[in-house]
Amino acid sequence: MTGGPLVGITSYLDRAAWGVWEQSAALLPQNYVDAVARAGATPVLLPPQSGATGRLLDRLDGLLLSGGPDIDPARYGEEPHPSTGDPHPLRDSWEFGLLDGALERDLPVLGICRGMQLLNVALGGSLVQHLPDRVGDRDHQLAPATFSTQAVMIRPATRLAGILGRTAKVACYHHQAVDRLGGGLLPAAWSSDETVEAVELPDHRFALGVQWHPETDPSDPRLFEAFVTAATATTP
Repeated sequence: MTGGPLVGITSYLDRAAWGVWEQSAALLPQNYVDAVARAGATPVLLPPQSGATGRLLDRLDGLLLSGGPDIDPARYGEEPHPSTGDPHPLRDSWEFGLLDGALERDLPVLGICRGMQLLNVALGGSLVQHLPDRVGDRDHQLAPATFSTQAVMIRPATRLAGILGRTAKVACYHHQAVDRLGGGLLPAAWSSDETVEAVELPDHRFALGVQWHPETDPSDPRLFEAFVTAATATTP
């Protein structure tokens, strides 16, 4: 252990192949782990599982909700769009439980892509299930496994503006987005087509979600450093 704060990072549970094996595996892109470690924290993977989250959260100093598959639209009272991915009920249940417990404990929370959407839905919001239907193009997700560079405009006097300034160039890969805003959330950034690209809970110590993927840009560690600084304040 590095001695820094313990940051739990949610992970995938999917079929994967390595060596002679192909089986169900808990996995996460390494760039999440690297970004948290570079910022001075000890990353801990949190694979989807059943059971209570309380004892685990009592041992963590921060929670990072990673990107991943679409959230089940039943969570926000809608039928699935034809372009919405198959539900992952175990991951959804696990992460909603983690988030609820983290917010109750005032643990620092950073949501990335799916993680931002989960924060919105957990607080009563809903999602645009297929963004091209709303904005008329695929600029937010150009092609499979291809990030697009977007400029985002950041709301003044927000936590995010204090970290990144008034504008930022970010790496996007999403076909869904915030529709109805969750209770208590403040929209903190927008793309040029007015898609909400970041949200935050002003009354929480650190609860911030971004629709983009900051873990893919090691040259700009500011968001992770701010998150880990908040997590450090919870470390005994």
